[in-house]
Amino acid sequence: MKLSTLTTIAFTALLALPAVAQDREGWPSSITIGTGSQGGTYFGYGSGFGAMINENLGINAGAEITGGPVQNVTLVETGEHQLGFVTLGPADEARKGESPLMPGVPHENVRALFPMYQTPLQAAVLASSDINTFQDLEGKRVGVGPAGGTSATYWTRFFENADGYDNVKVSNAGGSDTAGQLKDGLIDAFVYAAGLPTGAYAQLAVENDVRFLSMDEDTLNKMMTIVPAMAPFTIPANTYEDQPDDLQTVSLWNFAIVHQEMPDSLAYELTKLAMENHDRMVTNHAAAKETLPENVLKNQVIPFHPGAVKWFEENGHVIPDNLK
Repeated sequence: MKLSTLTTIAFTALLALPAVAQDREGWPSSITIGTGSQGGTYFGYGSGFGAMINENLGINAGAEITGGPVQNVTLVETGEHQLGFVTLGPADEARKGESPLMPGVPHENVRALFPMYQTPLQAAVLASSDINTFQDLEGKRVGVGPAGGTSATYWTRFFENADGYDNVKVSNAGGSDTAGQLKDGLIDAFVYAAGLPTGAYAQLAVENDVRFLSMDEDTLNKMMTIVPAMAPFTIPANTYEDQPDDLQTVSLWNFAIVHQEMPDSLAYELTKLAMENHDRMVTNHAAAKETLPENVLKNQVIPFHPGAVKWFEENGHVIPDNLK
């Protein structure tokens, strides 16, 4: 065989190699994924995605328990975490310099990778409770999840700004811990924000007789007025045990984020990994059924990383110039 033919074959084979094999310049040796508390959706979703990164990209990736989106966006902004999960409300506020962790400091280095799923606000009480509506939370002890999380941020804001909740006593703890506090009678209600099904609620409903609260129109409208990024959402009947009916609530979209300095090739491969392995993503957590390319423009607030833009546009999804 002629040398020129061998050269052509070798060059063609090189082109056929995946980007991960061709260009790893600037890639970190490990990736820390900012998630949330145990019992929440972020941690299960992130642990599974970390395993996929290990297996497919050869990078040691691990999920780290955090306070949730408010903390995650700052950890990515400062470069302490390489990958993080956020709801769009806290991300938008942080970009405007309104983060409670770094007030007055616009988070301008954060870039979006791919859509994750919607986070609905949820609420549960023990069936023996006299709490039947959100209005009945007045004067009660209410667990809102970890400080800095989507749940604590927006439920606390609701109680502080909506009429009729002046005497709600808010407490902070992780999802699983808050469920345990409700079971033990230390709090009267457990309100949260996480993808479906939420592990802490699922376990709570299996072990106890539970009543889930549905928002009436007035409560729903008040929440969307206080947090304009939210939209109406229905939690389907039988998502949890002891939940025979649909529940009306509101939700925010979640996106994976990275620092703008992440190498384009790595951002591309991370996006590709999530977008082209849907069945595997769903095994990480059922909420990933919404981790689909067609949901990319649910984000209208965080610019996308160039590596992510490349994957989406190669696959027929146009990213507007204002999001590049």
